[in-house]
Amino acid sequence: MQLTATKAVITGGASGLGEATARHFRSLGAQVTLLDRDATRGKAVAEEIGAYFAETDVTDEASTAAAIDTAVAAMGGLSAAINCAGIAPPAKTLGRDGPHPLALYQSVIDINLVGSFNVARLAAAAMAKGAPDAGGERGVIINTASIAGFEGQKGQVAYASSKGGILGMVLPMARDLARDNIRVMAIA
Repeated sequence: MQLTATKAVITGGASGLGEATARHFRSLGAQVTLLDRDATRGKAVAEEIGAYFAETDVTDEASTAAAIDTAVAAMGGLSAAINCAGIAPPAKTLGRDGPHPLALYQSVIDINLVGSFNVARLAAAAMAKGAPDAGGERGVIINTASIAGFEGQKGQVAYASSKGGILGMVLPMARDLARDNIRVMAIA
């Protein structure tokens, strides 16, 4: 897969790792669609780097499906999905103010893990419809894990759980999508 021929969606593309990835991909000639909840910043970054933007809540099926459809229409297909959207609010299992708030834990899991799965599954469906490249590949899904998925620190129970889930998701997803010539990986 050559970046000059890549058509990528990048979640969390309005800031942080997602923005840096989008800037790098664009600098090497890839077409990019930023997916982010922050419409103001997302549109500004997209305009600055010559990318597309789709306001997206990765935890919402309809929002994500619409964003993938927008990206496919704008770029003429999809060959890469990079999941960078994520949050990492610190909270101990039992802190000074009591037990870890369940809603906070669920929010981290929903954005970091469920959101990554949601984007991956919908991106895979779009990639599977595309023609393979010269090497027979239809696409790649890159998920963002973390060393915390292996060895979380104090105050990282939610974040470490979400990243451990990403690590557990990658191999079976890669096996599922191998028949469609879609690679799946995670960075830590």
